[in-house]
Amino acid sequence: MRKLLILAVAAAALTTAACNTVQGLGRDTQAAGEAVSDAARDAKN
Repeated sequence: MRKLLILAVAAAALTTAACNTVQGLGRDTQAAGEAVSDAARDAKN
């Protein structure tokens, strides 16, 4: 029973870490997209 509890806690910790990583990647991608859009807008003007 104790091994199952430890495994569940470890899985929850890894899942939480993965969510934070994906969220950070999404923010970085969004920032890069905004920079490209701004550059395209500046080049058009």
